[in-house]
Amino acid sequence: MNHHAFLSRIAQIIYDKKGMNILALDVQGVSSITDYLIIAEGLADRHVTSIARAIIDEIEKNKGPMLRHAEGVKTGDWAVLDYGFVMIHLFRPGVRHKYAIERLWSKGEIVDLLIEVAPS
Repeated sequence: MNHHAFLSRIAQIIYDKKGMNILALDVQGVSSITDYLIIAEGLADRHVTSIARAIIDEIEKNKGPMLRHAEGVKTGDWAVLDYGFVMIHLFRPGVRHKYAIERLWSKGEIVDLLIEVAPS
C-alpha cells in the first residue's frame, strides 16, 4: 500500500468511528521526525481513545506498518500514534485548539484524502 492510500485508510477509520475535522499534511522537507501528519478530533476522551484503538487494531489486523510509539491512548486528551512515515494526532476539540499543531506545521502541504461517505 502506498503512502497516500495508507493516509486515506487511516482517515477512513477515523471517519467511520465518527472522528471529525480530519486533516493530513505532507511535511516532507519541513520535518525531520515524519513525512506526514494526520490530525483529527474526537468528541470526548473516551471517543479519542476508541478511535486510536480502532486505528491500531485495523493496522495490526491488516499487517500494516509497525506502530513505533503511542502516547495518550489511555487518557484521551491527546493521543499520538507514530508509524514512522506518518504520525497521527487525535485530540479532544478544546485540546486541539489549545496546541494548534497545524500552525507549527503551516509550511506543510494539505494532502487530499479519499474518504467514502455512506449515502444518507
